[in-house]
Amino acid sequence: MRMDIKEQLLAYSSMTEQALKVYLSDEKIPSDFREVMGYSLFAGGKRLRPALVMGAAELCGGRSEDVMPFACGIEMIHTYSLIHDDLPAIDNDDYRRGRLTSHKAFDEAKAILAGDGLLSFAFEIMLRAALTGKEPLHLLRAAEDIAHAAGVQGMVAGQWVDVRSEGQQLDMETLEYIHDNKTAAMIVGALKAGAHAAGADEPAVTALARYGRELGLTFQIIDDILDVVGDQKELGKPVGSDAANQKQTYVTRLGVEGAFAEAVKHTGEASAALEVFGEKAVFLDQLAQYLLKRRK
Repeated sequence: MRMDIKEQLLAYSSMTEQALKVYLSDEKIPSDFREVMGYSLFAGGKRLRPALVMGAAELCGGRSEDVMPFACGIEMIHTYSLIHDDLPAIDNDDYRRGRLTSHKAFDEAKAILAGDGLLSFAFEIMLRAALTGKEPLHLLRAAEDIAHAAGVQGMVAGQWVDVRSEGQQLDMETLEYIHDNKTAAMIVGALKAGAHAAGADEPAVTALARYGRELGLTFQIIDDILDVVGDQKELGKPVGSDAANQKQTYVTRLGVEGAFAEAVKHTGEASAALEVFGEKAVFLDQLAQYLLKRRK
């Protein structure tokens, strides 16, 4: 019997959690360093990107366990980005997921190094998997997908333009560029990595990339809305940080109702991208609807 969307996400999350604990138990890493990395890595969260890696792999005929290094790698990279985002030099946030951010729980130097450690460890894990796997070229392609998504033509580029643009009046093209790269790129990268690792053909990868881009924009728009109307206890972080940092968002441009209408449109386009897969894509289709309605 097929699991519902919450059960499937929980199953993927549990698998990811167990694998991350194994990776971070490596005694060659100083124990106090592992503690600071683990503080943010095991702070909760949706484990969305690992779920997308595994979901895409299974959709394309692969197995979740075979892509676990890439699921864990992208989660480590995502966590590093959150640690660095929270620093005083960028968003200056004191709380994340209901508890103190890394630089508040420890100090700025340790938080920066924990982020650096997670980033480099992620690539070590993924490249080791590729070099020892049965289909190294497929797995190297998956690692490249994630590297591209996280880097200077992806997440970091979006973060750069976001920081550079604080306090400015942005046009929709610039705002979309920020969110395409800062948020959607890693979602696209997760899906492409899972598909490539499973040996998918390029039409399937292209369809998943299109779905991921629409899903990423929906995710960011709902984030923008929740920063205005969300419940702080449910979110686990203060609301109103975008306004405090003078950031342009979909809400500041379109209002809450207009932004939500935009999210509905992107969700529909995400579902349309999955039509080539038929009923096999039920998890990803349900996930798009689930994220549209999320409250945290």
